[in-house]
Amino acid sequence: MWLGSVRGGIVAASLLCLVSVPGLARDLVVGVEAIDYSPVYGMRDGQFRGAARDILDAFAAAQGHRLTFQALPIKRLYAELNHGGIDLKFPDSPDWQPALRQGRATAFSKPVINYIDGTIVRREAMPEGPEAVHSLGTIAGFTPFAWGERLRTGSVELKENSSFEPLLRQVQTKRIDGAYGNVAVALNTADSIPGLAGTLAFAPNLPHVADSYRLSSVKAPELIAEFDEWLGKNGKLVADIIARTGAEKGVR
Repeated sequence: MWLGSVRGGIVAASLLCLVSVPGLARDLVVGVEAIDYSPVYGMRDGQFRGAARDILDAFAAAQGHRLTFQALPIKRLYAELNHGGIDLKFPDSPDWQPALRQGRATAFSKPVINYIDGTIVRREAMPEGPEAVHSLGTIAGFTPFAWGERLRTGSVELKENSSFEPLLRQVQTKRIDGAYGNVAVALNTADSIPGLAGTLAFAPNLPHVADSYRLSSVKAPELIAEFDEWLGKNGKLVADIIARTGAEKGVR
């Protein structure tokens, strides 16, 4: 009986240690934007796809986690992040939507995918400067921070659309002067549309922002630390995924 008790105590202690180990396999809900931002990330046919999906799946497989992707409108996404309805959010940035964070402490990962948010225009009519742009299109819910002052003064009119394809067609047909958003997404989308490929281009002389998409969490900051450690050890894998998918097209 005494030996059995000792052995039982050792087993119990071992199990307790196992439960306490950081990085233990978990079921995780990842909140994502309910838009198609392919090839970087996006919902298509009810599935979350793109470079971000491949990277997060590789991380989960290495760590033993099981991921469920929940697509939500942007404002609802922040509400779920703040109140613990989701474990992780992708993409995110410390500079995005401070008013929607409600003062919640948010842990952000190291940069995952680099991007440029800029203005796509007709290649044949590249504007000489921002004063030549009077109408700007963007995806609904997306804030073109780089154009902030001109939007506030009314010198540029902002028009929204639900997805990139109709937005880019509006540029092509001259209904708007430019479309603002992720350059890689816009150029990849344009190249996939018959009659549109090669007709549009990024205007580097217009207001734009260069930054990185990150993973974030309010509920589980320890997961962000775990993800950062994995990123540091798997730089080549992540770079290969980005190159294969074209997620940084126009960035480098």
